[in-house]
Amino acid sequence: MTQAGGYLEYRGMRNEGSQGHLDLVLLGVLAAGPGHGYAIITTLKQRSGGALDLPEGSVYPALHRLEDMGLVASDWAVAGGRRRRQYHLTPQGSSALRSQRAEWSRLSTAIDAVLAAVPARLAIP
Repeated sequence: MTQAGGYLEYRGMRNEGSQGHLDLVLLGVLAAGPGHGYAIITTLKQRSGGALDLPEGSVYPALHRLEDMGLVASDWAVAGGRRRRQYHLTPQGSSALRSQRAEWSRLSTAIDAVLAAVPARLAIP
């Protein structure tokens, strides 16, 4: 396990269910480049086809938590004529994203294997 992965496990990210998933998708959005909070929220909604329509009250605390963990950093920038906090991944954040993506892949593969064994009569059409 990488140092970042161990740190995330220590911080409880891997065991906190939806909070860990929120952190993962935020890191994933920021992997494409820096963005301010509202742009991150919009990107999450667009990339997920509307499934991840998250309130600011969830996203901003998660961004601050990721910043406290050293996975995200921020600077003030002017965007659209307004001064906004711009978030970006740190090298530790990139490492954590790789680790969490691998963990997500293992988990989703395991869940798919379990659900594939569900009899057709019980599967959702």
